Amino acid sequence: MTRFLEKTSTFLDETLDEKPRLLLVFASLLLVVSYLLPLWTLTMFAPQYPDGLRLTIYSYKLDGGNHGQDVNEINLLNHYIGMHELSTDDFTEFKWIPFVLGGLGLLFLRAAVLGKISHLLDVLVMYCYFGAFSLWSFGYKLYRYGHNLAPTASVKVPAFMPPMFGYRKLANFEVYSYPGPGSYALGAVAVLLLVAVVLAWRAGRPRPVRPPRPSP
Repeated sequence: MTRFLEKTSTFLDETLDEKPRLLLVFASLLLVVSYLLPLWTLTMFAPQYPDGLRLTIYSYKLDGGNHGQDVNEINLLNHYIGMHELSTDDFTEFKWIPFVLGGLGLLFLRAAVLGKISHLLDVLVMYCYFGAFSLWSFGYKLYRYGHNLAPTASVKVPAFMPPMFGYRKLANFEVYSYPGPGSYALGAVAVLLLVAVVLAWRAGRPRPVRPPRPSP
């Protein structure tokens, strides 16, 4: 056990090669891209809305189609069924996600400069936790919006959950929900980190010692 811990400690203290460092820099740039692009898009179709109502979610705001008017139209429909109004102020995620993205970007650059395998693994673990928690938070938000319906609503509908991925029919609405370009950028960050870890592991693992060939 002691020998295993010593080998692990030695491996974690290995210096990163150039390729993992560059991947960390590219990953930090993709975090900036993910901040600027939509993370999620939700589109609702109904007979009275043949062109659809569109809701776009960024890391810092809600936006709607038709120059933002679709958000007002969705909130009007939500009022009839007792659903809470969609508002940027109600999404606490918009307050902390930009800071977390910025902090992760700085940690990526720090790992690229200091260049230890332990730093690379640290940022990978933190990023995976951030991704898992963000997805859970988004799903819980959707669940809460569809289940905390006002009992005094003029139109009674059973509790529901808007889809996180794909299609779902809700009353007379057909709802489509898909990740936006920003989420794909975040997914690419995870891929870059994993590739960087693989490259670092290949460079840092001990090579078997071959016995010398016998002289003729």
